[in-house]
This record gives sequence, structure tokens and C-alpha cells, in this order.
Amino acid sequence: MIERPVPCWVYRSPRVQEMYLYLAEEDGFAAVPEALLTRFGAPMLVIELELSADRELAREDVHRVMSNLREQGFHLQMPPRLEPRVFHGNPD
Repeated sequence: MIERPVPCWVYRSPRVQEMYLYLAEEDGFAAVPEALLTRFGAPMLVIELELSADRELAREDVHRVMSNLREQGFHLQMPPRLEPRVFHGNPD
């Protein structure tokens, strides 16, 4: 079965760096829980795109995003987890 393309609007959070909200409809914030919107802050539109199975996203699985958009109307991309590097001194 071939998945149909899914229109998508991506908004960034002004409060949390590298947090993005993908919506199935432009300004479709009614699908997003109020508590999430409060934490997210005033969404700022970044890009409008069409997602398809052959499109790659930098940090998200496109199939998961498409599924979330179809089922709940939104997908939240959290910031990457940063692992601190331990400095062990010079190797020499």
C-alpha cells in the first residue's frame, strides 16, 4: 500500500530551543493539548511542506510524523539530548 503525501506546517518554539511542532493543518492548534501549547509558547511558522514516504527528515522518522499527523493532528519534535563529553586529558 502506498502512503499518500501529508501536508505539514512546522512551527518552532520561542521558549525551547530546537523544539518543533508539526501540524496537519495550517494554524491547526485546536488539535494540540493546551498544556503543551503553554509550554511551547507562541508558535512561529518555519516551513510548509508535503511529507511522503520517500522524504527524509533531519531528526525524525517521516513515517512516525505522518502517522501522528493523521491520527492526532500534530507531532512534537523534542530537542536532541546532549550527552556531555568527559575530558580525560591529553592522550600523550
